[in-house]
Order: sequence, then structure tokens, then C-alpha cells
Amino acid sequence: MLRDARTVKQAPWLAGVILLTVAALALHADPGLHADPGLRADTVPSALPAPGPATSLLVVAPHPDDESLCCAGVIQRVLAAGGRVTIVWITSGDASELDLIVVEKSLFLKPARLRDLALKRMQEARSAAGVLGVSPGQLYFLGYPDRGLLALLTDHYVTAYHSRFTDARSVPYPASLFPGHPYTGNSLERDFESVLDRTRPTLVLAPSPRDTHPDHRATGILTMRTLARRNQLGRARYWIVHGGEGWPAPRGYQPGRELGWPPRGKGLPLAPFRLEPLEEERKATALRTYRTQMQVMSSILLSYVRTTELFSPEPMPAP
Repeated sequence: MLRDARTVKQAPWLAGVILLTVAALALHADPGLHADPGLRADTVPSALPAPGPATSLLVVAPHPDDESLCCAGVIQRVLAAGGRVTIVWITSGDASELDLIVVEKSLFLKPARLRDLALKRMQEARSAAGVLGVSPGQLYFLGYPDRGLLALLTDHYVTAYHSRFTDARSVPYPASLFPGHPYTGNSLERDFESVLDRTRPTLVLAPSPRDTHPDHRATGILTMRTLARRNQLGRARYWIVHGGEGWPAPRGYQPGRELGWPPRGKGLPLAPFRLEPLEEERKATALRTYRTQMQVMSSILLSYVRTTELFSPEPMPAP
């Protein structure tokens, strides 16, 4: 909580952006979307528009695996309806010290090893997207610093951020969309604008700033700020992956069970999107392609394989 308060103090626009976004999205919200967690998923209106051939979905993922955790069911449904799906990963997951120990067999912080880990996670992301049916040409990696996104949007908007994990001050991955772009918030926003220009999404799925992970909060804020400038806030829907201690519960692979309400979702008008059994099965298969992550947190990853995914038309609870 101290970190959150300090961030808002250093960047007063942050609170303003969130409040403006809540107000703007409230104009587009259906009052029936304020779902009661006690209601069954099939009795609550979906927070998402019905997919069709004209749907262009953009999933904004802070790290490789988030796209499958949050949105694998929706991705499949849009493709089945003849729509188009694009995924953009803001980071390549290059700051996982647990992965460094378990996967890279190193007890010490070694930037070269973590950059190698990022290359593995990027390849796993391509494989997971393939399981879900997304075209390789619709996959974009921006390569910005894992655990550094909030700093980019505040203290390092114009001055380059130095990642202590990869020893990089600019995007180090040749397979990223813009290799060599500096680690600044201004550069990140321009790169994200480029993705929006290329994909022209009619629906954007992004993290809620209520998510407890700072990279997820920053990704949500990035999405909100950018869409606000384009007068397209109504196209965004929001999800939570880090929803509070012990969530999702119970842990492990529990096919056929609905996803419970996250503690951090309190006050959000979350509504469930129900998956078909085959969509749920493919979601599990996609997550299992993340071998690096499965080695260290398989029970947590598979906890997100449920018959429902949760989305909100608003990023934050109403004041």
C-alpha cells in the first residue's frame, strides 16, 4: 500500500486518469452488469459484446501466460465466430527469480540467463497462442522490463529505466516489435499506439488497476490512457489475475468449477463469461505449454482453468 500511495503522489495524473476512465466507462455500462457473486454464471448478462466476423479483439498481456489465464475462452469464441484476435505482450517475463533458480539452475542474478529465460517464455507464448488458434502474424512482443512498467509510467517517462534483472535500458529482444526502443514510458506508449493502429480493435481486454501485481496495474493504466486519447474507452473490458491472497480457490486443476470472485474485485461490476467444455480443455492445454511456469507454479496456473472467466466494463469500483 505504501508503494501505491507513493506512486500516486509522484504522478498526480494517475489518480485523475483512473477517475476520468471510470466516469467515461460508466456511460457505456449496462446497469444489469453489476453482478452478484451469488448468482449463477448463466443468469448474469455478459460484460462482453457478442462476437462476430467484425470483431477485432486485442488482448493486452503484461507477461507471457496472462493472455491464457485471463482470456483463453474469449479468444477461442471470437475466432470461432469468424473474428480476429491479436495478442500483445508488454514484457517478456524476464524478471522471475524463481524461474532463474528452478529453470535456469542459478542461485545468482545473471542478466544473460534472464534474457535467455525471456526467449523461452516468448516461444512458449507463441505455442500457447497456437493452441488457442491465434495466427502467428497477430502476435506482438514489446519487450519492456518485467517488474518495471509502473516506473516507466511515473519516474521514467522520459529518462531510460535500467532493469537490474537484464541489465538493459532498451528493448533487448530482436524478435520484439521495436528492438532497441528505450525503456521509457513515452516509448512504451508510442509502441502500444502502433499496435492499436495495426490492429484497430473493436474490443480490448486489459488488466484492471485493482490487480495486485504492479505490472498488471501499469498495463491497465497504459491501456486506459491510450484509449482515452483515441476516444475509445468504451471498447475496453478489464480482468484480474492477481486477485488477492489465496485466489483462485481451491488450487489446482478443477475442471467444471466456476471461477470465484476475487477479493480485489470487490465493487467492480464483474460478470462471468461461460466457457464450453472444449474451450476449457484447450485453455488447460495452452497453459501447459508454459513449461517454465509449470515447473514452479503449476497448481496456481491451472487454478484459472474454470468454466467461467470474469470481465468488468469498468477498471475500478465507482467512487
